[in-house]
Amino acid sequence: MGERAVSSSVAAISPVQQMLASGTGALLTSIFVTPLDVVKIRLQAQQTPFHQALACESAPWGGVIRPSKWKCFLYCNGLMDHIYVCQNGTSCTSWYKTPTHFSGTLDAFVKISRHEGLRSLWSGLPPTLVMAVPATIIYFTCYDQLRDFLRYGLGFQGSHIPLVAGGLARLGAVTVISPLELVRTKMQSRRLSYSELRVCIRSAVAQDGLLSLWRGWGPTVLRDVPFSALYWFNYELVKARLCERSRMTQANVSISFTAGAISGAIAAILTLPFDVVKTRRQIQLGEMDTLGVSLKKTTSTWHIMKEIWAEMGYRGLFAGFMPRVIKVAPACAVMISTYEFGKTFFQKMNLDREGLGS
Repeated sequence: MGERAVSSSVAAISPVQQMLASGTGALLTSIFVTPLDVVKIRLQAQQTPFHQALACESAPWGGVIRPSKWKCFLYCNGLMDHIYVCQNGTSCTSWYKTPTHFSGTLDAFVKISRHEGLRSLWSGLPPTLVMAVPATIIYFTCYDQLRDFLRYGLGFQGSHIPLVAGGLARLGAVTVISPLELVRTKMQSRRLSYSELRVCIRSAVAQDGLLSLWRGWGPTVLRDVPFSALYWFNYELVKARLCERSRMTQANVSISFTAGAISGAIAAILTLPFDVVKTRRQIQLGEMDTLGVSLKKTTSTWHIMKEIWAEMGYRGLFAGFMPRVIKVAPACAVMISTYEFGKTFFQKMNLDREGLGS
């Protein structure tokens, strides 16, 4: 009887309404998290001045001159990591402003807001939303649809359902978005028009094959699929326990927020080695693409892991522990609480309509 009630409650929301709820959550998460990453990048840029950042190292790297680590860097809007390419002075002006000394994170927030305007805290956000918002909509909508199909369509029960649905939903979202992210990087690094981009993609496919459009897919899947599986497994578990303790039949915003933060932190810690590998791989691909070098033989995830282990030991695989948790936990909390609030809103709206219709 309880299962049917839940099923009818979920069925009251259409896929379009799920998309609207997840899209709203994606936008709010980006608005909240982006300033944290902008400040982080500006603090790092302060340590590496612009003229040094674009200077090339003399050491050879696979037959080409390897650019410095600041040729490309990762930019996170709370939903996805995006490669940001610094090819010349004009493409990096938002990150390398006229020298302003920041003594810390809070000081950076105050000085950027005061001297450059509040909008500077959201530098670089609009282009990334073109990828991140659709990816989030696909991911969250697919998760709900898959979870309900497994439970009510196929009759499967148990706590493993969110784990399976979360992993499959993320796999689908990554597979759809991966080629689009590659296209975005090419457009930004080479400043191509749409007609030039079409020619560039055709030549890349002719040279390296169709699968070259999914270059970097492997490390992304190895991080994001386990993360999503663990996240949804823990989220549903923690949410159920908190509802039980609060004697509530449905989670409110505070319960969703708390469960999202806890499950996000757990998943972030357990998948950290894959995040380190993915970051290194993304930077590598971005630098190669900037130089226009065809990378036929890709380095495997396992090989990159062995390299990191040889260089820095097990600590290298867990580098950036605190920054990742600080970034991921609030992003997950804001996203899921907004999404759940949106679903509740649409449920009530649909029930009110049914009431008026009858």
